[in-house]
Amino acid sequence: MSTAVPPARRVVAEAVGTAALVAVVVGSGIQATELSRDVGVQLLANSLSTVFGLGVLIVLLGPVSGAHFNPVVSLAAWWTGRRDGDGLSLRQLAAYVPAQIAGAITGAVLADAMFARPLVAWSTHERFAPHLWISEVVATGTLILLIFGLARTGHARLAPAAVACWIGAAYWFTSSTSFANPAVTIGRAFTDTFAGIAPTSVPAFITAQLLGAAAGLGLVVLLFDPLLPSPAREVVDAAVPAASFAEQGSSRP
Repeated sequence: MSTAVPPARRVVAEAVGTAALVAVVVGSGIQATELSRDVGVQLLANSLSTVFGLGVLIVLLGPVSGAHFNPVVSLAAWWTGRRDGDGLSLRQLAAYVPAQIAGAITGAVLADAMFARPLVAWSTHERFAPHLWISEVVATGTLILLIFGLARTGHARLAPAAVACWIGAAYWFTSSTSFANPAVTIGRAFTDTFAGIAPTSVPAFITAQLLGAAAGLGLVVLLFDPLLPSPAREVVDAAVPAASFAEQGSSRP
């Protein structure tokens, strides 16, 4: 992320990128359920769409804002760079997070609009179980480890492909399908579709994501801190995460 980019443009990039990411997640989930009744096929379509969409968004908007699209990534970037001033400033963090949340909600509403669904319909998909919270700790922690590990080893340029691929894998090896993103989690509460999460399940997911982010940062220090003092501003994400990100279908918690 270039320091020459105006702050307002960075914030807009975060809002637009997060909105586009959630539109991809929710829209592909709706499309998948309309095209197939098989939950495995639905999840495959949803995950592939998210992988491709996330990778493209990171490549496009990374040079503008860092392509965080995720409050825990922004928080980690601020935390790791707070002493040397090489990451996000506290003011930038305070601007990024609301923009990401607003973008996520907008993306969910946009996806519903594209498929002629109610623009806002609170999700009824309850995801309130300890195994899902453990999955969110793991998904978020490994995402932070990947992003900041790449930066610490001088491989931040690989982030678009690496982060997108990891999110795609986490769709399948975590029972929560790797939301790993507080903003996306909030946005997905606004759609009662394949990708939704009930509002009552959101606080526990976000708590697990914050715990995962702290664990991921601890692993970065343990594994990579002595290697390279790589600038936090090189870090890019999502996700879905990010991404986040996929929904696991009605037959799963």
